[in-house]
Amino acid sequence: MLKRIISAAAILLVLTVVSCKDDVVPKPSSYLRLDYPEAKYVNFENNCPFAFEMNEAAIIKGEKDCGFAITYPKMKATIYLTYKPVNGDIQKLLKDAQKLTYEHVIKADDILEQPYLNPQKKVYGMFYQVDGNAATNSQFYVTDSTKHFITGSVYFYAKPNFDSVMPAASYIKNDMQRLMETLKWK
Repeated sequence: MLKRIISAAAILLVLTVVSCKDDVVPKPSSYLRLDYPEAKYVNFENNCPFAFEMNEAAIIKGEKDCGFAITYPKMKATIYLTYKPVNGDIQKLLKDAQKLTYEHVIKADDILEQPYLNPQKKVYGMFYQVDGNAATNSQFYVTDSTKHFITGSVYFYAKPNFDSVMPAASYIKNDMQRLMETLKWK
């Protein structure tokens, strides 16, 4: 009888020790970590009435009327710059730039406005950060209010999913702000 009690206690002890292991839980899904090189900026200047600094890793393609496409092939993104001369229609240009941004309000979670003023260079504008699954995550316009007007917006060649493009969007947002802050009129 004592032998049975000791055997039962031993079995119970073994079962207790074996059953105390953690349950096997599958690993949660994870996202690829995207690290981008530190941005190095170079001056871009041509025959257009403005110049700016851009990321040396980007590729700039000229278009007509001083409009440009600045591409980031590794990120599948492009910043589109559009230049328009001001011909007494600054109010219309401002309204069109603001309308373009606020067309994304349907998909956007939030639109943050950051005014930009540089009286020394006569560069005035607005930078928009569009949060959420909108087609563009960052946009801006700059002007001297008398002769020149430039708009810029970034588009990714992927389905708008803010969580997956956020690292690239943040990287390019910094480049767009640098472009805007270094822009000078000729």
